[in-house]
Formats: sequence, structure tokens, C-alpha cells
Amino acid sequence: MASISLRGICKFFPGNVTAVSDFSMEIEDKEFIVLVGPSGCGKSTTLRMIAGLEDISQGELYIGGRLVNDVPPKDRDIAMVFQNYALYPHMNVYKNMAFALELRKMPRDEIKRRVWEAAQILNIEHLLDRKPKALSGGQRQRVALGRAMVRNPAVFLLDEPLSNLDAKLRASMRTELIKLHQRLGTTFIYVTHDQTEAMTMGNRIVVMKDGFIQQIDEPQNLYDRPRNIFVAEFIGTPQMNFLDGVLRFEKNSYHVEIYNDNISVDPVRAGGRLSAYVDKPVKAGIRPEDIYDDEEFTQGHSGGILKAEVEIIEHMGSDLYLYLKYGENRLTARVAPNTASRAGGSVNIGIDTRKIHLFDSETGESILS
Repeated sequence: MASISLRGICKFFPGNVTAVSDFSMEIEDKEFIVLVGPSGCGKSTTLRMIAGLEDISQGELYIGGRLVNDVPPKDRDIAMVFQNYALYPHMNVYKNMAFALELRKMPRDEIKRRVWEAAQILNIEHLLDRKPKALSGGQRQRVALGRAMVRNPAVFLLDEPLSNLDAKLRASMRTELIKLHQRLGTTFIYVTHDQTEAMTMGNRIVVMKDGFIQQIDEPQNLYDRPRNIFVAEFIGTPQMNFLDGVLRFEKNSYHVEIYNDNISVDPVRAGGRLSAYVDKPVKAGIRPEDIYDDEEFTQGHSGGILKAEVEIIEHMGSDLYLYLKYGENRLTARVAPNTASRAGGSVNIGIDTRKIHLFDSETGESILS
């Protein structure tokens, strides 16, 4: 079993610096967990504490039910893949993959079997005689994965392993890593600052900020029901739009008053949760794909029509991004490529009020998703 339990984990550095604070999570055997957040949020430090490369300042870490706070990295049954691959430049691929097994005095036949098996899985068997300098970035990444695989670890730790690859190769390697996880059936913990990687790869995602966990959830739940403004803004490309307004309740219905416009709030979704916020400032969040510029939509949704100026249009092939100015606000809309909107013109945009998010203006916490 390779379940992992983190209980109140903290990391303090000299100078009264707190890198990770009260990190608590239960990771099940064979899960693919992704830690995501901006630079400096504590995700890599958390991974290094699991690996044993950083001491735990406070809290308890269990791997497979065993307390490992003081267990050295080599005895934790983990393997780590680094951002820079960390391959030995003077060794060929075979020796790089076999080195850790040789240190363990494993029989030569067993080493050969493991290296060859991993090489076949990763499609690098034709590279075993090459030195790292003769490999592409994607090939080096596969070798680094193979070096971890041959140890048959209970847990794989991956620290931004795709960040040095070009966009096309990153996309293909994401798919390969998902397949590898399914094939090996071991626990993966993956660190990235790229929310696209997080959304496409993880069974569950941990969103971090300033050393604190902001939300732990499945990818779709993070997107549909963010716990606060930070998560809502961080997850999704382009990011969620935010408008400052005041929540009103008139004629048995809620709406957000913004300038002289009103955006209706779906009464079914509102339930009884909004009464405490009536006549108080709130932030309305709208995903770019929930903003429409076609007449068919705007004519049928009178409760969320705004007039905006089109500043820039980005052609993305399957859709367009409209960069809009509404009052003092900047909005992004993702619309169909056959749009009639033109840069420099004005447009009536319709907001799908069934998809609106509301957040507390002071705390940033979600009050409606």
C-alpha cells in the first residue's frame, strides 16, 4: 500500500519565513495528485518534505501507514523526477537507469531485466547506448522517468518535469504520463504551476497559495465550484472575469447592480443563501465562455445584457477571444469564430446568468457557484 497521510505539516525557514503551513491531506493508494499554484506557494517544498529532502518543521507524515518524519529518503520507497532531469552526463542511458540498482547490489540479470522493461514501456530501448548530451529534451525526460521506474517505488514524486519542454511535446508527454500512471498502478504526486497540466492529469488537485491549501477537489469541481476568488481566477484559461457590484433583492428575485445595469441571479441556485448579502458589495464572477455576443442569445436573456467596447480580438482557430471594456472593467469573452463583433466597435454582450459566481468582496470566499 502507498497511501500517504500529511497531518498538519509545516515548514519554517530561518528569518521567520513560513513556506508551508498546516498542510493536511489523505492521499489514497494509486491516486494521481497534482499540487498547483504560483511560484513561491509552497508546492515544491511540500513535495521535498514528502521525499525527505527537506526536514518537516511541524506535523506528521505517514507513507503506507508508517511514520517517516525521520526516515532518510532512500528508505521511504519513493522515487523523484526533477525539473532538470539530473542525469549523469558521463554515463549512457543504460547506466543512468541502472545506477541506483547497482548501488543496492542487485543481481546483474535483475538490473538488466528492469532497465529493459522500463525502456520498452517508455520507447527508449534504442537510446540505451547514448549519452544524455545526444538526447532531445523529451528523450531526457523519458530517461529520468525510466530511472525512477526501475526502482519499483510505491510513490512517484514529479517536480515540474515538463517545464523545460516545448508546448507540443508537453502536450504529448502529459498523455504519456497519464498512461504510465495507469499502467504502473502506483501513487503519483505531481507539482506544476501550469493549471492546464493540473486539470488534464490529476484525479484530485491541491490549489496552494502562500503556503496554505486553498482547495482540494476533483478538476471539474474546482472549475465549477471554486471555494474563493483565488481558485476561481487561477483555474481556467482565459481566467474568470470579475465585476464589482451590489446585491439587490426586489420583486422576489436577486440581481447584482453594476453601474446602471442589473445581472439577474438564477433564483433556483440562489436558494436562501444570499439574504445576508442583500444591499452589500459583492464580486460577480463570469467565465469567458459564459459571455455571448450573438443576437439570438441577447434577445432571450434580458437579465444580463451589458454594452461594452471591443478593444482587441484574438483568433484562436476554433473560437475567438474578445477583449472588452465595460466601464472601468476589462472583460474577456470566448465566442464563436463567425462573430460579427469588430475591434473598435461596441457590442451588446449577454451573460449566462445560470453560470454566474458570487464572492464576498471582503473575504473573497464563494457565496454562490
